[in-house]
Amino acid sequence: MKQWLDRVTGIVTMYMMVLSLLAAIAVIALVLSLAGQLSYQPLALLLSAVVAIGVTFGTSWLAARIARVAPHTVSALITGLLIFFVMQPSAEPMGLAGIALAAVAASASKYLLAVRGRHVFNPAALGAFVPTMIVFITLDASGTFIPLSYGLWWVGTPLLQLPVIIGAFLVLYRTQRLIVGVSFIVIATAIAATVAVSGGQPVDAALAQALLQSPIIFFAGFMLSEPLTLPPRRWQQLVEVVVVAVLFAVPIAVFGVVSNSPLFALLVGNILGFAFGQRRGIRLDYLGKTQLSPTTWELAFQPARPVRFVAGQYMELTIPHRKSDFRGSRRYFSISSAPTSDGPLTFAITVPDKASSFKQALLELEPGTAIQGTSVGGDFALPRDTAEPLLLVAGGIGITPFASQLAHATAAGEKRDVVVVYSTSTQGTPPYADLLAQSGAHVVLFSPTAPSPLPANWVYGGEGRVSPERIAELVPDAANRRAYISGPPALVATLRASLRGQGVKRVHADYFSGY
Repeated sequence: MKQWLDRVTGIVTMYMMVLSLLAAIAVIALVLSLAGQLSYQPLALLLSAVVAIGVTFGTSWLAARIARVAPHTVSALITGLLIFFVMQPSAEPMGLAGIALAAVAASASKYLLAVRGRHVFNPAALGAFVPTMIVFITLDASGTFIPLSYGLWWVGTPLLQLPVIIGAFLVLYRTQRLIVGVSFIVIATAIAATVAVSGGQPVDAALAQALLQSPIIFFAGFMLSEPLTLPPRRWQQLVEVVVVAVLFAVPIAVFGVVSNSPLFALLVGNILGFAFGQRRGIRLDYLGKTQLSPTTWELAFQPARPVRFVAGQYMELTIPHRKSDFRGSRRYFSISSAPTSDGPLTFAITVPDKASSFKQALLELEPGTAIQGTSVGGDFALPRDTAEPLLLVAGGIGITPFASQLAHATAAGEKRDVVVVYSTSTQGTPPYADLLAQSGAHVVLFSPTAPSPLPANWVYGGEGRVSPERIAELVPDAANRRAYISGPPALVATLRASLRGQGVKRVHADYFSGY
């Protein structure tokens, strides 16, 4: 099942998958409305969707032109759909004006509320917050009703919960944030139900209301999980989850205006995430590429300013290019170089015969070309205790995070007990062979042919993919080591289960789904 999920969710990029899921939920909502099952009329839903998506797309394109950067079409469409689900649907001119205001504010936030080149807030949340504040402030100050649409979260209705649950699960699974999403759902539901029960509501009714008649699941899957506003490390993300869940579920008056607002909760969480994360945009100047094997290239970039990251983490790169295919212009790559204060960053890619337009654009970059990195993240880091024995298992391009980690350990003079099990389809000398040899790690290599001569501390495991049986044979003390697995989803899933079956208690995984 897990391998099937990895294969299905890896067909397209994360952005395209989120866009497809949101569009599917929108279509289902329209069908339910046509069948008379929703309280909003089809015309109101249709007009609201057109305004939310159209204005967001148009203003995002205009703002990008003014800022002289390439617009990210898929991102704009996702933001428009999120605004559609959050704002009160309307067929009235003033109601649609509120939706349009939210769309304009969302697009503008990416550029006007950016700090050192990086936006702070979830654009859809901030966009929907602006008209909501206008309505609530006006009512609080004078009692005058302004018929603008505001943040209503109408998507939190029982009839839409099944597609929302499926969509949220797929997004959280694809982004490896299931723990984050489930933690928020559990905490927010528990708090909301407790508040309702304390007010006299039965427990079962309180739980049903929290899960079926609120936006908790949609919020967790499609809003809180937004990668550019989450902190980079898991523990930091969980701290944000607790803060946001409390603000989401506990009735709190803010300035006497906003009470129990999911939008306010998320924006506070965004500020916390910004404080934890990379607090500036990342400009990278392309230096050149080095061919590591017939199908593997390493690309080097010089950051305009030092980039903080932990060896084993990844970065999202944006490469605007013409005739972009369905995979889009943004992709995640593990950093293969060691963290330094001023040195270049490197990334390795495999290039099949039918490469994506993104990889082709990467290989066609001219030295001196500037590109953008949007975020750094990931928890695939080695333990701080350098005395702990390690087992690093890499499949193909999965060697890249280990290259960063071993290069960092070598530069820092760390004496780690490391066994690297490396499976590759490369004939002869595999990528990063020199780095592995310099690190002093014991290497078990599975490849079509053995390098000649075989470096010291290396063992040739044979042809084909690495198997659990061969690991048990060639690494007899595997159960005494902390294991890290990186590579294709099928390899990671198989070896993770088998290593645990062999008694390895701590297994960390990093897979290249959709790479």
